[in-house]
Amino acid sequence: MKFFRLDLLTLLISLFILGSCKNQSTVTLPLGNQQLNGTLLVDDNITINTTAEDSVITSGLTKTPLAYFKDNILGTTESNIATAVSLPGSSAYTLPTGSLSIDSAVLVMRYADGFYGDSLSSNYKANVYQLTEQPTSSSYYYNNKTWAHASSLIGSRSFNVRPKTIIRIRDIVTGAADTLKKVPAQLRIALSSDFIQKNLFNASTAALANNAIFQNAIKGLYVTLDKNQSGAGGAIMFNLDSSNIAVYYKATTASAVDTAVTTLSLGTHAAEIKYTRSIAVTAALNNTSSNNLVYLQGLGGLRAKISFPSLSSLFGTTDVSTVTLNRAELVLTPNPGSDIPYTPQPQIYMYRYNIAHQRTVLPDANGTSSGASDSRYFSTAIFGGGYDKTEKSYHFIITGYLQDLLRGKTVDYGTFIGPIDTTSRTNATDVLATAQTAGRTVIVGSDKTSAYRIKLNIIYTKTTL
Repeated sequence: MKFFRLDLLTLLISLFILGSCKNQSTVTLPLGNQQLNGTLLVDDNITINTTAEDSVITSGLTKTPLAYFKDNILGTTESNIATAVSLPGSSAYTLPTGSLSIDSAVLVMRYADGFYGDSLSSNYKANVYQLTEQPTSSSYYYNNKTWAHASSLIGSRSFNVRPKTIIRIRDIVTGAADTLKKVPAQLRIALSSDFIQKNLFNASTAALANNAIFQNAIKGLYVTLDKNQSGAGGAIMFNLDSSNIAVYYKATTASAVDTAVTTLSLGTHAAEIKYTRSIAVTAALNNTSSNNLVYLQGLGGLRAKISFPSLSSLFGTTDVSTVTLNRAELVLTPNPGSDIPYTPQPQIYMYRYNIAHQRTVLPDANGTSSGASDSRYFSTAIFGGGYDKTEKSYHFIITGYLQDLLRGKTVDYGTFIGPIDTTSRTNATDVLATAQTAGRTVIVGSDKTSAYRIKLNIIYTKTTL
């Protein structure tokens, strides 16, 4: 038996194809100097329903969300930040000489890519409290962890989200005139000078002997968005690894008064994420049969479970061992109107459970640098999952996976679609639940009355044994 592998360009010809369940027609595909006759089949008998994401580790993230987002479709999502505070330098801190007085103390939070929500009409207010429990580097913290904190406010700042705007700040120059300098986009929250004075400048030598002692005493900071903000709000991403507390102070000695700045870096940090589901989402979660509308949500929120109950019967009485799938394309379309005012999640991903119910990549996405990639893998771009703004849809090429299911080589222990972060993609991390993207998508599911229902476009040929 001869096998022919279609050229990549040949495989792309069916992107335009629409149809209804089990609608078949014959298509002729060029293959070198030969013609390969294939049959087009469109299946819309697909089961898909909304499920809650697994809990997700939020400690040590590259991008940490601070959120209060009142989504008109999904409900309200809140994400608060707990972070440790480290001494200046890498070991013991020695206080500057002279009499010390604080001009100001500022929590500097560097923006990261990934804001989602309303940046035009919403006014935000960040509030800062002292933690009463300590984040430690030896622990993993999940999104459902509730952080205990004091009730007294130690800092606040009203602001508009400007994650791309470079700002100017005062640059302290010891022994010389201060200057202005440009810095990357950041949120600067004024902190209580008394809080810093007590925990740093008035601390004992023993309390400043090393980071462990200092962090055990100060515990850390808890940052949250005020729930009385105007507008729908949103989710803001911060790079806390490059954030800090800047303390501007005067050091007065017998001979001089000089201004200076010292910085306390942020240590172990985590996000505390809470969801208040809308009535529609709650109903979808409770409905384990196929849903007409399916909800995908970042911040470790919602994903979709999908299955293909008609796969084995699509080819009638034909022996499936003689059926070769040349192309299988899954098409998902956001519900019309759900993209206003919030654009759909820019990237989603499709993955499966193995026999141990551990997440793993589909064969069509299994490309690795270790030499273990599947021969049916072309590229991440061909596999798909990116939102096409022109067609207003998502596409996945899952030919290899469906072929394995069809011939019994793979068992469907669970197949899922969910949001992923687009900034740092590898096959290993794409399958994991993530809090590093905040977008959402409402897609049309198995609604047979909708022209936008989920569908599977298959081109196949029959081989002769």
